[in-house]
Amino acid sequence: MQLHDIKTLFTDDRAVSPVIGVILMVAITVILAAVIGTFVLGLGDDLQNNQPTASFNMNFNANGSAPESVTISHGGGDVISSSDQVTVAVTGDKVLNDSSDEAPSEAPFDWNEEIGAGDSETLYVYNGTTNDNDAEGYWNGETVTVNWQSANGDSSATLASQTAP
Repeated sequence: MQLHDIKTLFTDDRAVSPVIGVILMVAITVILAAVIGTFVLGLGDDLQNNQPTASFNMNFNANGSAPESVTISHGGGDVISSSDQVTVAVTGDKVLNDSSDEAPSEAPFDWNEEIGAGDSETLYVYNGTTNDNDAEGYWNGETVTVNWQSANGDSSATLASQTAP
C-alpha cells in the first residue's frame, strides 16, 4: 500500500452522505413508531394522571370506651385542593363521624377542605348508620382508607389504608 492510497482513503467522503441519511431515516421511523404506539396502547392517558402524592398517618384510639376513634393526619407530600373530593371510609358495618356527640347518618366521611402537611381529622367509629346514641362502636380489625377523586371525576386513588386494632 502506498502513501498516496492512504491519503485517498481518509479524504474520500463519497459514501458518508448516504450512510448518514439511512441512520437518520431509521431514527425518525423508530421515534415515530414509539409515539404512535404510546397513543394506540393508551399509555399516554397515564401521563395525565395527576393524583397527589401525600402520606397519611393513622393513630387509632382503642381504649375500650366507646366511641373509639382514629386520628388521620397529613404527614407530608402534595397539598390536596378543596375542589378535589377526599373521603374516609371504613370496612364492615362501621361508619365514621367527626363528632363524638352524635352518631353519623351516612358514610363515608367527606373531608371537605384543603388538606396540607400537619392537617388532621379525628373520626369516631359507630356501629351501622343510625342516629341512635347507643350505636357507639369499638374497633375490631376494620380497614380505614383515605380515598381521593379529582374535581372533574376523571382520576381517583387510594392515598392511605390501615387496619384498626
